[in-house]
Amino acid sequence: MASGPGVESNLREAERLIGEAAAAGAKLVALPENFALMGYRETDKLKAAEDDSGGPVQDFLAGAAANYGIVLVGGTVPLRGGDAGKVRAACPVYGPDGTRLGRYDKMHLFDVEVNPGEAYRESDTLEAGSGPLVVDTPVGRLGVAVCYDLRFPELFREMLLQGVELLAVPSAFTAVTGEAHWEVLVRARAVENLCYVIAPNQGGYHVNGRETFGGTMIVDPWGSVLARRDRGAGVVVAEVDIERQRGIRERFPVLTHRRLF
Repeated sequence: MASGPGVESNLREAERLIGEAAAAGAKLVALPENFALMGYRETDKLKAAEDDSGGPVQDFLAGAAANYGIVLVGGTVPLRGGDAGKVRAACPVYGPDGTRLGRYDKMHLFDVEVNPGEAYRESDTLEAGSGPLVVDTPVGRLGVAVCYDLRFPELFREMLLQGVELLAVPSAFTAVTGEAHWEVLVRARAVENLCYVIAPNQGGYHVNGRETFGGTMIVDPWGSVLARRDRGAGVVVAEVDIERQRGIRERFPVLTHRRLF
């Protein structure tokens, strides 16, 4: 997606794309970070914040999961936390009946200067999460991370210790950092954990002047890119074969060779 500042229009676009993915046979669908709102200002997310108990975006996600009978990884949703001046970048996961299976709150906040004059300080408006999420789904045991989390392999290793088979990483990588690091990071997390990685990324020019990299992809446990979309709205679909993954882990038992825990 290349989301804008209008929540309703973003939800309509997400609905169209979820339907396209489901029609192509997808049983698990993942949306990118900030799919429902890429505001003019970072503080716009505070106005759109929802309570954990529900709200328009969460209701949309639960309904879409149930309507299409899919596991739905809900990008990120701004949810109120403990700090009245900040929100959580929360990624809820819904089962095929619309029940929420779990919620992950982005742990690592993007406080960086990627170029002279292009700086980000997520900690000004976001409250960091405190732990990983791994849930059982009909597709496989799923772990969730968000965007900047991709640079912290210890988070993924913790999920591996919890038996993760699939990793979903909703993202909004900048054009600059995406060009340099996006693909190598996604493939590295797949290879070092022998996991499938589903990595939906915002991709295009946004009304607020930001440019995101795109490169949405699905990568298998051997690091092969199974499907990719470089820019613009659309879907990528690929087959996940958990039995093949287990075979790779048995034949190439790198995960049992760790010496530091």
